[in-house]
Amino acid sequence: MTGRDRVAVILMVAVPTLVVVGLIWLPAIASVLLSFTNWNGVGSLADVKVIGVENYTNVFTNYPPFKPAVEHNLLWLVVMFVVATPLGILFAVLIDKELKGSRFYQTALYLPVVLSLALVGFIWQLMYSRDQGLINAVLGTQVDFYGDPRWNIWAALFATCWKQVGYVMLLYLAGLKGVDASLKEAAQMDGANQVQTFFRIVFPVMRPINIIVLVITVIESLRAFDLVWVINQGRNGLELIATLVTANIVGEASRIGFGSALATIMLVISLVFISIYLWVVMREDER
Repeated sequence: MTGRDRVAVILMVAVPTLVVVGLIWLPAIASVLLSFTNWNGVGSLADVKVIGVENYTNVFTNYPPFKPAVEHNLLWLVVMFVVATPLGILFAVLIDKELKGSRFYQTALYLPVVLSLALVGFIWQLMYSRDQGLINAVLGTQVDFYGDPRWNIWAALFATCWKQVGYVMLLYLAGLKGVDASLKEAAQMDGANQVQTFFRIVFPVMRPINIIVLVITVIESLRAFDLVWVINQGRNGLELIATLVTANIVGEASRIGFGSALATIMLVISLVFISIYLWVVMREDER
């Protein structure tokens, strides 16, 4: 290689590395370290006092919003698996059959994916509004879907699934395009119907896609934030771990150490599923 080629290669490696280290690794390590301190964001880091695992103890024993936040995150995960994922698979299978107008349906279903969850919240506000919302206008009711704690978690989950279905559909649609057609033909020759062919032949073949969807769903359920923050900043029945982190770090309390402990808990849970994903991918590459 010429000198110019070496410089280009070094820059191509160094720039992404610096970005990842500066924007991901250093903040993550700093959050873990700060979680063992009582820093409130005021003063220099030299004045920070190390308090050990006191923040973690307070999270699990002396912080009432944490329990409902965990429950809501688990509910978020279950609904994403039970509702959004099966619907995404169903739409992927239907569109893969190249029915008339499938391009239009694919675009329409994927369109919510490119929207931010904050914008999704505003869009569904037009549907959920107590006084001017479409749902209440049609039903002749005055239900406060975003304000009533009996309904707001389900309203937020419905809006989230509306966005997530298109993403799952796209992943499985890509997986279906990569399935060998001879496998389907062999199954049909053996007398299997379309449902049996999918669940016994096609679905197991798409194992890498299944793992990707599993990990993405878990991570999305953990980092759910935008929509509920737009609704009511994660209060009144919409507590989530991510909103508790934000409320403690940038809220009036400004408890950086305590918020970092919550963020570290999220990081550890995410790393478990990411490690499983990497283990499966590496096993697939070895075969």
